[in-house]
Amino acid sequence: MTQTATEKANIAMVRKFFEVGPSKGDLTAADAILAPEFSLHTPLPTPGPGIEAMNNVITTCRAAFHGLNVTIDDIMADGDKVTARFTARGMHKGEFMGLPPTGKAITMTGIEIFRVKEGKITELWGEANLMGLMQQLGVLPVPA
Repeated sequence: MTQTATEKANIAMVRKFFEVGPSKGDLTAADAILAPEFSLHTPLPTPGPGIEAMNNVITTCRAAFHGLNVTIDDIMADGDKVTARFTARGMHKGEFMGLPPTGKAITMTGIEIFRVKEGKITELWGEANLMGLMQQLGVLPVPA
């Protein structure tokens, strides 16, 4: 199936968001990609609505995981939606969800679906392997 020019542009925008937001922590650049009415739907505690919630997630994760880098493993577009499968890597050097730093390296996978309208990201639905993360940090046992 051939992608439309709009789908290609939407994929490029989501790639840029991952690069400047979660991987670099550049909230100004990330904010420029998000629509004013942006809505975030994730299992992570996110104080504040909209763009503020996204900024809180980025700031919290970057503070908890030193050297946080998020890579896109797969990405595809269908109309106004872009789906990305990602891997996040870093060192647990700060508090995360009430857990004190462990100094352990983490690798967490997840999938996010973005809705894009008029050249801006308007919604993000995210699911991450938080159980796997908690196992890596020693909070939950690893099955035998």
